[in-house]
Amino acid sequence: MKRTFGAVLTILGIIGIIWGAYAFVMGGDGVALGRFTALVPFIVGLIFFSSGIGLVKNTKDQA
Repeated sequence: MKRTFGAVLTILGIIGIIWGAYAFVMGGDGVALGRFTALVPFIVGLIFFSSGIGLVKNTKDQA
C-alpha cells in the first residue's frame, strides 16, 4: 500500500515539475500561469517527488 502511494506521489511530482518548468519557460504564453506563479506547482512537484521516492525507497517488501 505504501509503495503504491509512493509511486503515485512520484508520478504526480514529475507532472508538477514538468508543468511548473514549462510554464516558467513559456512565461505565461499558452498556459494559465504567469512566470513566477509557475514556481508553485514546481515546488509542490518537488515535494511530492521527494516524498514518493522516500516512501518507495524506505518501504520494505513483505511476502
